[in-house]
Amino acid sequence: MSDILIVAEELGRTYLQGGVPVAGLASASFQLLKKDRIAIVGKSGSGKSTLLHLMAGLDLPTTGRLEWPGMGARDQLLPNRIALVFQSPSLLAPLTVAENVALPLLMGQLKQDVNAAVSAALATFDLTDLADKLPEELSGGQMQRIALARAIAGKPSLILADEPTGQLDQRTGAAVLDALLAHLEGTDTALVISTHDPAVAQRMDTLWQLEYGVLTIPRKNGSTS
Repeated sequence: MSDILIVAEELGRTYLQGGVPVAGLASASFQLLKKDRIAIVGKSGSGKSTLLHLMAGLDLPTTGRLEWPGMGARDQLLPNRIALVFQSPSLLAPLTVAENVALPLLMGQLKQDVNAAVSAALATFDLTDLADKLPEELSGGQMQRIALARAIAGKPSLILADEPTGQLDQRTGAAVLDALLAHLEGTDTALVISTHDPAVAQRMDTLWQLEYGVLTIPRKNGSTS
């Protein structure tokens, strides 16, 4: 399949609030490639979450073109090809940690050893001892790390993470990001993170800036241009 995972041209999303149209995303044009490491930065309300939801196929654009040449049709994206990490961990309360991590694998009917994949994903983030715990027994930071473990377990083509370190202290957030990037090293998996944290943004290869719903792609990290 194509090295281009997503292509978007003049992408926009408008919502109605009290009968008044409000632009959640005004304009975004981009190509996302295999192995990309991208940070989306911008103020709250600038459209970061909206853009991630569109990229995942969770929402439909109001204007523009959005395609997934490297991943297939929109109804094929989740949970096999794209993994999402939301701002809140979104674990299912009745399920154990291991069962929460396994759920997308079972839903996607992926051809792999589910138990082995779950064990490896939990080990990546030092969560093995929590496998049999329920979400109510965990801290917010632990739940967010489990959400990241769930995202990597199925070896997706793309991970979209919305403020994945927002509930972690700086030291833990850095360690978690270290583990995630080390896990993805040498794979084709692309990673897109929205963040308010400059330290997180600087770890990515490319910065995308959202301001008033308009996306600009100013530079690669470390570039002098």
